[in-house]
Amino acid sequence: MNHRMDTALPGYLMVGSKAGANALYDLPAEALASLGPLLAETQRQIQTLLHPVCVYIGRYGHSPGHPIHFHILPIYDWVEALFWRDERYRVLASFGKPSPQPDTDGAELTFFVWREFCEADTPPPVIGPTIAEVVGMMRGAFSAA
Repeated sequence: MNHRMDTALPGYLMVGSKAGANALYDLPAEALASLGPLLAETQRQIQTLLHPVCVYIGRYGHSPGHPIHFHILPIYDWVEALFWRDERYRVLASFGKPSPQPDTDGAELTFFVWREFCEADTPPPVIGPTIAEVVGMMRGAFSAA
């Protein structure tokens, strides 16, 4: 597990397999047995320590040369507020069914986080602990567990 290197969003973690597999079914049984509890404990610690509105966990590593790994994104209330204030992202609603009330979509928020906190030259200001503080908090939580 490590903090995503190219993000300005504190708590955006990545969990990867030490095995070079690209699919869950190719992982050794021991790795599979430890993966679920590790993801669950990571989510618990993020929610307990950082208090996001929700935590997204996505599986990646399906491209050759990129072993299977999981992105763990905390979505804070202030991140969601930034998303709704940025009119550029309203066009995304035109790709789905009309909704009587605005509802945050996980795919849209993930896209927002990637573009604004990982790829933007000037990411939005962060509210709350810094990346270094979050890394310290997570290290402390996992060393105590």
